[in-house]
Amino acid sequence: MRTSQEKFVDVVARRILVLCLILVPLCLATAGDKKDPPKGAVNGHYQGTAKNRAEEIIQVTFELTEKEGAMSGMIRSDHGDFAITGGSHRGEDVTLDFDANGATGTITLKLAEDKLSGTWSAGDDGGPVEVKRAAVQEEAPKEKS
Repeated sequence: MRTSQEKFVDVVARRILVLCLILVPLCLATAGDKKDPPKGAVNGHYQGTAKNRAEEIIQVTFELTEKEGAMSGMIRSDHGDFAITGGSHRGEDVTLDFDANGATGTITLKLAEDKLSGTWSAGDDGGPVEVKRAAVQEEAPKEKS
């Protein structure tokens, strides 16, 4: 015959098991896929255009990384590549600071769904910019001759 203490341990062990069977799947389901950026995050690859004061259309690509609200990454354009040296993301407001060949450039953007739009300035140049989230296109392997 089992003692009351053994019965108590049995009941507690069953309750812990049931609790684990409920909580583990729930935790796994809410963890989600870590590859997807959090809603409202600006991490990723963006493509679009910018215009300068001369109204020239410039093809641009942003490769953005956000960590705890701080921005980093690269800006690639028809006019060269520029490292993002700072910036922030708060709500729908995104600011990027970049090295414009020794000068500091700034891009001020608004986030709307998968688009970023706003203005850029560097030295005495600047204008509008608009980019949209895009899939990263991997370069095709070069054929050997």
